[in-house]
Amino acid sequence: MSLISREQLLALRQGFRLQWEPRQDCHVLLYPEGMIKLNASAGQILDLVDGKRSVAAIINLLCASFPGVSDIDEDVLAFLEVARAQFWIE
Repeated sequence: MSLISREQLLALRQGFRLQWEPRQDCHVLLYPEGMIKLNASAGQILDLVDGKRSVAAIINLLCASFPGVSDIDEDVLAFLEVARAQFWIE
């Protein structure tokens, strides 16, 4: 499997849905077989994965939201690689 590029458009895998779960106080990723509880960073990243934004656009939005935080781009790319390996995104 090739590495995710900054030009790619990624989307949640068919059958997956991201939503805020007030009882859990976090984002969760729902799919037919269950639910994945996400940490705050994962929820923020996946909330921007819509099939229309490039990976670079997602990184730029997060950099603007968290000025002064270093290594956002590497962290986002690493998370997206894991999410794709887990078949959450395509």
